[in-house]
Amino acid sequence: MATLNEFQARLGYKFRDASLLKLALTHPSVTLDRSSVGEDNQRLEFLGDAVLQLILTLALFERFPDLDEGSLTKARAQMVNRTALAARSRQLDLGEQLLLSRGEELHGGRNRNSTLADALEALLGAVFLDGGFEAARAVVLREFADHFTELPQVPSIANPKGELQEWLQATSTEAPHYSLVSATGPDHDREFECIVLHEGVELARGQGKSKKAAETHAALAALELLKSKPTSSSRKQPARKRKPRSTRPPVATHENPV
Repeated sequence: MATLNEFQARLGYKFRDASLLKLALTHPSVTLDRSSVGEDNQRLEFLGDAVLQLILTLALFERFPDLDEGSLTKARAQMVNRTALAARSRQLDLGEQLLLSRGEELHGGRNRNSTLADALEALLGAVFLDGGFEAARAVVLREFADHFTELPQVPSIANPKGELQEWLQATSTEAPHYSLVSATGPDHDREFECIVLHEGVELARGQGKSKKAAETHAALAALELLKSKPTSSSRKQPARKRKPRSTRPPVATHENPV
């Protein structure tokens, strides 16, 4: 396991106040006395979430002047969802630095997406308090640099389940089906995993703090997979339903969203 000095070198930021770093790494499970406020990383997580949102919003606004508000919102949402933040934490080996209770450790908390995502936000909040906005900005832009090169492939995530259904029903009459695979973690910090299937075939999986969120992430992952495939004949225009002959003008119909 890396030392805190080695971890800070990997992060690219050296804390002046080591207590802030320790606090950012302290999981709520460590605090047994719930009346004691500020002894775990939850308040720093709250701050770090806002800091991260502001920095990424500003970066997207400046770097992509041709993107409209909706596209910018979708791009930012993809960068800060729980799965994406957990992936960033794993690249930093943040999980191995966390201070957890024995029970949380035994239940796999060190590698849980929610724990890792929250810890990364807390870490950014700590950097902001220790070094100010520019220090936090440097860390965020370095850690999220590759995301900016992937923006042209950002899918629509305003309604992933609805878009996936529309995509699949362009060539099939069968709608996607979602199934809960697992629900892990303590009651106060549950992590759900769902799969999305189509015609009996699993398309993708997703995780989230609720079943609905897990289904949404599964739909988004399925969309990314489908849109990465060759498009020469993979997507046709949705077939229009045949209607009986009538003297009245035809009425356009649309599939109901999920």
